[in-house]
Amino acid sequence: MTPYEQLLHLAFTAPNDVKYYLTPNALQAYDLMRKAPPAQLPFRFEQVRLGLALSLLKLVSELGDHDESRQVLDVLHRALNEAHSPEDIDRIIGREARLFDRLYENLYVNEEGEELLNLFGRTLDADAPEVLEAVAQEGVDLARTLDLDSDEDE
Repeated sequence: MTPYEQLLHLAFTAPNDVKYYLTPNALQAYDLMRKAPPAQLPFRFEQVRLGLALSLLKLVSELGDHDESRQVLDVLHRALNEAHSPEDIDRIIGREARLFDRLYENLYVNEEGEELLNLFGRTLDADAPEVLEAVAQEGVDLARTLDLDSDEDE
């Protein structure tokens, strides 16, 4: 299993989340990018970027109850599953740009949350598949150390 796929499965564990977020588009994005002919590579790259961003933001939202994270998560999910080109992705995300602007408002995060947001930012800035793969691996390593149940115990 690739780091991309591992991160998806670490981020989305609840049965309803698995059913809703782990769509064929999300699960197959990395393999489709690796096999894509040159003309399709930009779109397939963007799909992997969306899947990584989705996973990282899901982990951020699990660390704390943050409505803006969940709203951006839904936009990313919609872009991943509805878009057929990089332009479609830009259009879908562009309509909700204000949500991305508000993402960091009123956001209290601990050190782990800051690391996740840093990886999220690096995902959005990535310009090569190798960069996305490195971010995915770092995300997997971090996700395995997160204590997402700590709020439930208090």
